[in-house]
Parts: sequence; C-alpha cells; structure tokens
Amino acid sequence: MRILREPMQFTRRHALKTIALAAVGAAACVRALSEDRPNDPETAKIRAKLLAIPMNQKVTLTNEEWKKILTPEQYSVMREAGTEAAFCNLYWNNHGKGKYHCAACDNLIFDASTKFDSGTGWPSFYQPVKGSVVTHDDTSYGMVRTEVRCARCDSHLGHVFDDGPPPTGQRYCMNSVALKFVAEK
Repeated sequence: MRILREPMQFTRRHALKTIALAAVGAAACVRALSEDRPNDPETAKIRAKLLAIPMNQKVTLTNEEWKKILTPEQYSVMREAGTEAAFCNLYWNNHGKGKYHCAACDNLIFDASTKFDSGTGWPSFYQPVKGSVVTHDDTSYGMVRTEVRCARCDSHLGHVFDDGPPPTGQRYCMNSVALKFVAEK
C-alpha cells in the first residue's frame, strides 16, 4: 500500500505545482500575446529595408534594428535564444491549414501538415521546409540540445529532438512568438 501512496502524493504535489506555475505564467502570457510591434517612421524604414531584401538572400540587421521591429518577447526569444511559456502561446493548439513563416524575416519554415500535438505546450513539427532552417549544438543550461535557427535571418526558433513521430522521428519544438501563421485560403 505504501508503494502506491507515494507515487500518488508525488503526482498531486506535481499537479499543484504545475497549476501554480500556470497561474503565474497566465498574466505574462496575456501580456505577451497582446503586445504589438512598434509603429513609428524609423520602424517603418527598417521594415521597408527588410522587405527590399530578396527572399533568397541572408538578412543582416543590427540588434538595434531588430529591437525596433520585434516585440520585446520576440526579441528575447529570437535574438537572445529565450523561451516563451508553454500552453499559453499563440500556436501550440492551432490546427489550421496553412504555412508557418519566420516572424522576423517571413522565411517559409513549416507547412501546417507537418504539425502534430506533442503534449509539450509548444507548436511541434516533424519536418521543416527544405533549406529553411539551420541547426547548432546548444549546451546552455547544462543540457545538450540541438538549436534550430532560421536559415535566412539566423533567428532562434526553438530546438529539435529525436522523439517525434514518423516519418522523420524528429520533433521541432518551436516558440510561437518566432512564427507567423498564414492560413490557407
């Protein structure tokens, strides 16, 4: 009987912790989803510069330029390799048909047909569009992971793991804030 009771106590404690963390993160989630990108003449000029770069060319903006056209959360994730909160981001539960683009440079990254529910609270895909991403070893936080970056603008998108579904067996675990969903018409 004792063997059964201990796992149940852990499960309850774990569930209560998870609920508490979700409540704390909810306010940050609402704030992050409601942030708009800045809109002033200087920002418009930087966006025009970005739009003038052909899609097959690399994008190189300064950190100050990125700060002008990205929201603070996007900048934290995409330029500083941060991570958004799980289960309260824009696309974790999106099941629409369409395409996912890089939120910074509009590079096509994923087709929605490769998206699956990983149970992690972040949008997950089993395969990117060919040539759309680059990967690097990431040893931050005492872990060994594979970081995924946009091949066009070098923005951090998330990480890839070898625990995904067929046909690739990979799970591209992405930050919603780093993506822009374009619904199929």
